[in-house]
Amino acid sequence: MATHFIFSDETGDFTFTRKPNVSKYFILCTVCMPDCEVRNDLIDLRQELVWQDAPLGDYFHASTDKQEIRDAVFETICKHEFTIQATIMEKSKAQPQIRIDRPFFYKTGWYFHFKHGVSHTIKKDCETLITAASIGTKKERLSFSNPVDDVMRQTMRTRNWKTDFRPASSDPCLQVADYCAWALHKKWEHNDLRSYELISNRITYEYDLWRRGTEHYY
Repeated sequence: MATHFIFSDETGDFTFTRKPNVSKYFILCTVCMPDCEVRNDLIDLRQELVWQDAPLGDYFHASTDKQEIRDAVFETICKHEFTIQATIMEKSKAQPQIRIDRPFFYKTGWYFHFKHGVSHTIKKDCETLITAASIGTKKERLSFSNPVDDVMRQTMRTRNWKTDFRPASSDPCLQVADYCAWALHKKWEHNDLRSYELISNRITYEYDLWRRGTEHYY
């Protein structure tokens, strides 16, 4: 049976107020792959960069990597086959009942993201492994992972699926999702299209969830 691989990450914060350094948007991003061959290429790239004395962090992380590292990572990942889906949530348009707590807001985004952006791309006879970058504190993680499992039960077209939650540092494929989410963040938060244009031809779904909303709640 064929296996479909989905890796997810997000950008933005759960602060619902207008203050400096607080994100305007919360963005959910998934990367769908037919295989995980990019994993080995990113491991090889890191080894090459070590030999070049490049300014590396502990793992590839777009928001903190130097531009020369970002350029190399984007060049490497774009050699592989994958598609990108993104749900954009303008936080100030979220009704109060949607943001009663962080896990519920997160679950709301996941539900619409998978129902409209991801599930139709998965064949019914295909095994699907969803690997999500862990979010929140260690104590909070179960409160985030349980709602995601519930969303999967509601939206997945196949019964052959599993979810896995782990730090982005643990899997180079999650770092691909991180880079794609960061490129989307730069577009929506800062109107910076430099990185977005490198991956725009891979995007199959990019949806502003409350684009028709006119009321801002803060």
